[in-house]
Amino acid sequence: MNIREDKVLSLTAAVDVAMPLTDLKELFAEVLEAGMHGICFSAYEEGQAPGAPLSEEQIRRRLEILRPHSNWVRSFSCTEGNEIIPRIAKEMGMKTLVGAWLSEDAHKNREEVEALVQLANEGFVDIAAVGNEVLYREELSEDELLAYIVSVQDQIPNIPVGYVDAYYEFENRPRLTEQCQVILANCYPFWEGCHSDYSFLYMQDMYRRAAQAAKGKKVIISECGWPNNGQSFHGAEPSEENAIKYFINSQLWSKKEGIEMFYFSSFDEPWKVGDEGDVGSYWGLWDKNESLKY
Repeated sequence: MNIREDKVLSLTAAVDVAMPLTDLKELFAEVLEAGMHGICFSAYEEGQAPGAPLSEEQIRRRLEILRPHSNWVRSFSCTEGNEIIPRIAKEMGMKTLVGAWLSEDAHKNREEVEALVQLANEGFVDIAAVGNEVLYREELSEDELLAYIVSVQDQIPNIPVGYVDAYYEFENRPRLTEQCQVILANCYPFWEGCHSDYSFLYMQDMYRRAAQAAKGKKVIISECGWPNNGQSFHGAEPSEENAIKYFINSQLWSKKEGIEMFYFSSFDEPWKVGDEGDVGSYWGLWDKNESLKY
């Protein structure tokens, strides 16, 4: 443990709700400098969206920005250039949570799964995620998803294989939870309309519910974050102050409790306005131009 990390861990596990913004920004810098366990990687630049090919140059440039601050990086797909992400991350000394993106397209799913298995067999995958919120989107049945998971587990028996979805899916689907070797739970108080004052406590409860369902298996928080701009969602308000507080609280808590967390997200993603409204563009710690926000 370095001196800066030791200092950060000595701090309280929750920031004072009345702390001035200038003090919050100073604390944010200290927590970020101490390092994160993991971060979700946003590869798409302005004007790009899923389906656009990614270049090695843009991936390398962005990973260089993240490397000093995170031990792990999480990627979401294994095609269209996304397969480059774990290769470069490994070259840089980072560990990788690599996802195969599943959807209703069976042909595309086969390509994703085959590419994930290839990356794993070549040594570029530390944890494999088969699918991301595909049940939430209702694009596959549970039986179809389980078949993909089992297939990947059979082909890479020495690498932990799981599935990413909202924490409550692992409560509601015991067959899925039983099949996963690691539980990859997304925890978003914002998307459940939680006021920022209670978001930290709610996020902790989300994790505990996933852990209870896991029955002793490792639970990793695969996504967790708060936007700094855009439209409110019920009682949840995006703001610079709320985003900073949520980052600080989640990082301090996860470090103190030894919980592995992938923060969402690295860079703002303008393309997400179509799926999530204007707030979808503002989840990054860095903006779309790769400048640190706070």
